[in-house]
Amino acid sequence: MDQQQNDDNTDSTPAPTFQQRLQRLARRGFSGARTGAGALKTGAQQRLHGQPMPVKLALIALWTMAAGLMAILAWLLVLIPLTPGIDDLEQASQARPTVILDAGGKSLGTFEQGLQERVKLSQVSPHVVKALISTEDHRFYDHHGIDFRRVGGALWSSVKGTPQGGSTITQQLARNMFPQEIGRARSINRKMKELITAIKIENTYSKTQILEAYLNTVPFLYNAYGIEMAARTYFNKPASKLDVLESATLVGMLKGTHYYNPVANPVRSLARRNVVLGQMRKHGAFDERRYAALIKRPLRLRFARLPDRSGKDNHFSAYVRKWLLDWADENDVNLQLDGLVVRTTLDTALQADAERAVKRQADMLQAIADVEWANPNVPRSTSGSMYTSMRRNVDPFSYYWITHGRELDAFVRETGAYRNAVEGGEAPADALKRIKADRSFMADLKSAKSRLEAGFVAIDPATGEVKAWVGSRDFERDQFDHVAQAARQPGSTFKPIVYGAALERGIPQDQMYRDVVQSFRGANGSVWKPTDMSGNTGRAMSMREGLIYSKNTITAQVSQEVGLQPIIDLAQRLGIRQSKLEAVPALALGTSPVTLLEMVSSYATIAAQGEYRKPIFVRRIEDRDGNVIADFGGSAPERAMSQQSALTLIDMLRGVVTRGTGAGVRSRFGIYGDVAGKTGTTQNNTDGWFIMMHPNLVAGAWVGFNDNRVAIRSTYWGQGGHNAALLVGDFFRGALDSKRLDAAALLPGGKRPEPRRYEEEAPEEEIFEEAPIELAPGSRADQLDFLQQPVPIQQEEAIEVSEPPQQQEQAPPASSGQLPPVPIP
Repeated sequence: MDQQQNDDNTDSTPAPTFQQRLQRLARRGFSGARTGAGALKTGAQQRLHGQPMPVKLALIALWTMAAGLMAILAWLLVLIPLTPGIDDLEQASQARPTVILDAGGKSLGTFEQGLQERVKLSQVSPHVVKALISTEDHRFYDHHGIDFRRVGGALWSSVKGTPQGGSTITQQLARNMFPQEIGRARSINRKMKELITAIKIENTYSKTQILEAYLNTVPFLYNAYGIEMAARTYFNKPASKLDVLESATLVGMLKGTHYYNPVANPVRSLARRNVVLGQMRKHGAFDERRYAALIKRPLRLRFARLPDRSGKDNHFSAYVRKWLLDWADENDVNLQLDGLVVRTTLDTALQADAERAVKRQADMLQAIADVEWANPNVPRSTSGSMYTSMRRNVDPFSYYWITHGRELDAFVRETGAYRNAVEGGEAPADALKRIKADRSFMADLKSAKSRLEAGFVAIDPATGEVKAWVGSRDFERDQFDHVAQAARQPGSTFKPIVYGAALERGIPQDQMYRDVVQSFRGANGSVWKPTDMSGNTGRAMSMREGLIYSKNTITAQVSQEVGLQPIIDLAQRLGIRQSKLEAVPALALGTSPVTLLEMVSSYATIAAQGEYRKPIFVRRIEDRDGNVIADFGGSAPERAMSQQSALTLIDMLRGVVTRGTGAGVRSRFGIYGDVAGKTGTTQNNTDGWFIMMHPNLVAGAWVGFNDNRVAIRSTYWGQGGHNAALLVGDFFRGALDSKRLDAAALLPGGKRPEPRRYEEEAPEEEIFEEAPIELAPGSRADQLDFLQQPVPIQQEEAIEVSEPPQQQEQAPPASSGQLPPVPIP
C-alpha cells in the first residue's frame, strides 16, 4: 500500500517547465566547467611543480596566449551568423534603385541613394586603379581580405600614439555595402564584423569584382556616389577619361571627403593629391622624374553639381512615394537597393492635358479674383479674357485688404513670426503693429492668402485606375495636395448621393415636391430652414428637376423623406471612406468636408452602374527580373447601389449637363459626347466643384483658396459651374480633340448624338446667401477714389455644338398660382 501511495505521488508531480530544464542544464554546465577548470588548474600546478622560474613563466605565457586565441576564435564563431551572408552579398552587389513608371513605361522618378551609375572596371581609367591600390592597399592582390602585416603595423602605431588605418580595400567595401549591419563606430566588435565580412567577400568574388564594387559604391560628396558620378561632378568627364592627376585627386578624397574636398579646401586637396602621387611612385607607377613634374601641376577642376535624376516630383508621384515607403516597411523591402519596378496607372498624355487645363483656367480665374477684389464695384462680365486684360492695370486684392481688416489681423496673428514674438515676451499689440509695418513680410502673407488654388483628378470607372492627378497649380510652390489631402465642403456635388439614396428606397424620379421654404428640426432641437438664392417658385417640381436645377428646397425634402443614415451609408459605399460625414440635416447640401479623390471615386462608382472599385494608382510591382511580386488590379468590385438606381441617377445627371447648372461646359467647350455631371458651390463662394462622367473617364475639379475665409467675390464666377467646370471642360476638350477619349462612346442608357444649338447661359447654382462685405474700421468704400470704376457687362457669343439627344429637359415653368396636390414630406 505504501508503494502504491508513492507511485501515486510520483504520477501527480508536474513535469518541469522549459525554463526549469534550461536552469538545470546551465547548472550542470557551470558545474562541469568548474570541474574542468579545477582539473586544468591541478594539471597545470603539477606540470609547473619543480620547474625553474624561466620555464614556469614561459609556460604561463604560452597558456595565456592559447586561452586568448581560443576566446577570439569563440567570439568569431558567435559573430559569423550575425554578419551578412552570401545572399546578402549577392543582393548588395546587384543593388539598384526602385523606379516608378507611368502607365506607358516612362520614368516618373526613382529611389536612388544619391546620383549613381554603375560601370565596369574596364570603363574606369587605369590611373584610378593604380592610385587606389598604391594608396589604400598595396598588397591587395596578395591577401584574402585581411592584411595581417598592415593590421600589426596599425596596432603598433596605435601603441606609439600615432594611430593609422589598417583596413584593406575589401574591408572598406564591407563597410560601404553594409553600413547598418557593420556600422562605423570605433569598436573591436565592429572591427571583427568587418574582418569576417571581408573574408566572405574574398571567398565569393574575384579581385576585379571587388575593385569594381568598391569604386561604384564609395561616396564623393555633392550627392555623387561612385567613381563615374565623381568624375562627372568634379571634372565633367567620364571615369574612363580621368588622367593621373584627376585620379589622384579623387582617390585622395577617400581619406576624408569633407576634409580633402577640392572645391571647399583646394590647398588640402592639392597636398593630399601629391601624397597619393608619392605612393604611386613608391609602388612603381612612374619614376622620380615624372613624379617631380606632376606634383608641380595645379588642381584643375571643372566642378558642376549634377541635377537630380530621380525625376521631378508632382503630387501624384509624391503620393506614390509616400505609399511605397509604408508598403516597403510592411513587406521588408529596400527601395534604394532592391531594384523594384513600380508600374503606376498615370496616363502621361491625359496628365499633360490636365496640367494644361489647370494652368490655363486657374490663371484666368486668378486674374478674375484679382480684378474683382481690386474694385469697390464688381466688373460684371462673363468674359474671362476681359479680366485678364484688366489684370495688369489694377492692384490685386487691394479692395479686399481695405475692407477685411479684421481678417488681415487674424492672418498675422496666425503666423509663426507673431507667435514667436508674443512667446518671447513682446506685447501682442506691439507685435501686431511691428509685423504689419514690415512691408516685405506683409506682401508675402497677402500673396499667399490671395493665391487661388485648384485640384483635379481623373479616374477610369471600369478599373478604378487614376489617370490624371493635379494637386495644386504649382507643385514647387504648394506641395499641399488638394486631391487627397484637402477636405472641403462639396456643396451640391453631394446631392446626387441624396437622390441616389432616394432611388434606392424606391422613390421614383418623377415624384413631386413643392418648391417652398420649409423648416426642419434637427435631433438636437435646432431648426434648419434651407433656401435658394434665386428664390422659390412655389410650384410642384419632380425629384429629377430638383437635382437638375440643384434646388436646396427639394433636396432638403428628399433628404428628410429618406433619412440621414441611409444617405451616409450610401456615400460610404460609393467611395467616401476616409472623411467622416456629420449626421446633421444640412449634410444633404454638402456641408461635411470630403476630399476631391473621394468625390470623384463616388461618381466613378455611379458611372460603373453602381459597382465600387477602390482608386488604384499603382497597378503592379515587379522585382529586378520582371517577376510580379504585387498586383493591385483586377480585384472584384463591390456592389454599392443597385444597377437600376445607378442607371436612373446617371440619366438625371445627364440633365444637369444638358439643361441644368452644368450646361455651360457644353456651350463653352463644345463637349458634345454623352456626358453627365454635377456642379457644386458652397456658402459665400468658398468652394467651387464640378465632376463630370464620360463613358471612359470620370474627372472632377475643385477651385478655391487655401484659407476658406478668402473667396471669389462675384456670384457668377464663384459658382462651380463657372470656375471648376472650366478646368474639367478644358481637360475633356483636349482629350476628345486628340482622340484620347472616344467622342462616340455612350454611358449606360445613352443614345446617339444629334446636332443641337445652344444659345442660352446655364442656370445659376443654388447656394446660400452671401455674407455682406464688411469694411475695416474707419474706411468707406466711397472714399476709395484710386480704385477703378466698374466696367460694363460683356456677354460671350453663343457657340454651336453637337449634343447627344437626351430626354428634353424643360426649365421649371412659371408659377400659375394653382398647384396640383403633391406629397409634401
